Amino acid sequence: MTQELYQQAMKFAGEKHSNQKVPGTNSNYLLHLSNVAMEVLIAHTMDKTFDLDFALQIAILHDTLEDTATDYQELKITFGEKIAAAVQALTKDDKFLSKKEKMMDSLQRINQLDKEVGLVKIADRITNLQTPPDHWDQQKITQYLEEARIIEAALKNKNEYLHARLNLKIMEYEKNLSRL
Repeated sequence: MTQELYQQAMKFAGEKHSNQKVPGTNSNYLLHLSNVAMEVLIAHTMDKTFDLDFALQIAILHDTLEDTATDYQELKITFGEKIAAAVQALTKDDKFLSKKEKMMDSLQRINQLDKEVGLVKIADRITNLQTPPDHWDQQKITQYLEEARIIEAALKNKNEYLHARLNLKIMEYEKNLSRL
């Protein structure tokens, strides 16, 4: 069952994100989505107490509402209410003005749903804690690091393996500040 669900979600996301690149690269956005899915897969090998099919679909679809023309209804019709609600929780609400307010609102909504939603958020941030783009200044890097710490604190009970991995990535990312 997992392969079919993965392929369905990946095809949908591939079509929706077809013109999107990973920020700061020439790589197709599917690279990011597959990396988030890989984090979820590896976490499942360490801890099988979560629904892998559900988590993988969310991992692959997590940016469709935020970054594409996809709407909630389309996700609901294609993947069901539970997936659509999970992706919506991972999507920043533009009614909030500041980036921090948007993130805190999303984290609150994530914490109201199944743990799979939270562990996808952790996997997403792990994947994003790479070497920052050259055009980022110290303030932007510090802000991104602080966001990672907020995510870590808000979602620490979702998956022990991913929590430890996020902490490691945060420590590695801190080294970027000393390079400036």
